[in-house]
Amino acid sequence: MFESLGDRLERAINKIKGYGKITEENISEVIREIRLALLEADVNYVVVKEFINSVKEKALGEEVSKSLKPGELFVKILKDELVELLGGEKKDLYTSGNPSILMMVGLQGSGKTTTIGKLSLLLRKKYNKKPLLVACDVYRPAAIEQLKQIGRELNIEVYEEGNKNPVEIVNNAIKYAKENSFNYILIDTAGRLHIDEELMMELENINNSVSPNEILLVVDSMTGQDAINVITGFSERLNITGAVLTKLDGDTRGGAALSIRHLTNIPIKFIGVSEKMDGLEEFYPDRMATRILGMGDLMSMIEKAESVIDKDEALKTAKNLEKGKFDLDDFLTQFKQIKKLGPLENIIKMLPGAKKMGLNNVKINPKDIAHIEAIILSMTPYERKHPETLKASRKIRIAKGSGRSVEEVNRLLKQFDQMKVMMKQLKNGNLKMPF
Repeated sequence: MFESLGDRLERAINKIKGYGKITEENISEVIREIRLALLEADVNYVVVKEFINSVKEKALGEEVSKSLKPGELFVKILKDELVELLGGEKKDLYTSGNPSILMMVGLQGSGKTTTIGKLSLLLRKKYNKKPLLVACDVYRPAAIEQLKQIGRELNIEVYEEGNKNPVEIVNNAIKYAKENSFNYILIDTAGRLHIDEELMMELENINNSVSPNEILLVVDSMTGQDAINVITGFSERLNITGAVLTKLDGDTRGGAALSIRHLTNIPIKFIGVSEKMDGLEEFYPDRMATRILGMGDLMSMIEKAESVIDKDEALKTAKNLEKGKFDLDDFLTQFKQIKKLGPLENIIKMLPGAKKMGLNNVKINPKDIAHIEAIILSMTPYERKHPETLKASRKIRIAKGSGRSVEEVNRLLKQFDQMKVMMKQLKNGNLKMPF
């Protein structure tokens, strides 16, 4: 998402960085490129017009004209305006109730049921909540079964009563939640292929009966500008407190994300970044703006690492390093920790300057990591502790046992030696960065 937009904006920024002074004449071409980039990204034309006017006005202001580095100041203006366009500050989810009640709404096919599962996992992991999923799509048995399957996968309980009235189901679920110490209730409502009166009446009845703390609207970002119509249709009948944009990992131009807040005043609270159950992220306007402008997103990368890396294992590896005992078991542990971060390409893209270093198009085959695991696990415990004993005959045995070649075994051992040297330098504060 936003890759094409980011490339276009970066080219425009590079032009203006070469100017010693910003004038109305030399900025016009840059502004035109930014306008075209936004329109091609499917950003609403009204939003584009207001955004461009604001950027231009500030870029021609007195502060920029007196600046020694007007190009850098222009980038700051562009970033600040993008942040504002995306909603300014992050809007938090309501988590203070006991229980808190969240109602998930959206059109059929938007990813609503999957999203409710992802959100329940995030609530449990990050906010230490005990969530209860409530199945209220009584018209599609497959929807209830899908939610139950997600519940089993995540070990999160699902409350369902078959074909009863959804309002009755929700009230019974709340009573059940209170009796069984659940402190967060997530209601999966029915969807339709389009907004209709019957659907909206049912959602209004649920809303009026239980007064949820949050009503989140799930929007498929692949629908482009039509997402605005969907949000408007729901918000006319319900007090929508936030939007969840799904499928942002797909081939979408991203214009809906840049238009939603400005046109509807409804904040984006979450974005779906992968099909996996941990593929839901809280939405930070400032972080998204820096991603779009190719500045990376270190904070999201650090938070991702903190959420999946086993602290005890990391501490054990650090202690072994302190003692000079970093071995192939530690090396394997590091790879297993890295795997938990998800597709490595997505993590690399968050590094500042990744695009300039050509890392944004890096493709890492998950099988390569599986091959490394297979090679190490084909070694004896003694060999993993003492890799210096791995001579030719042992390498041949390991290669056969892992189904790989001797060349791959040698390559792995070389990578291990390089990592060992690098970690030793890092420990001693002697690591020289390659730039």
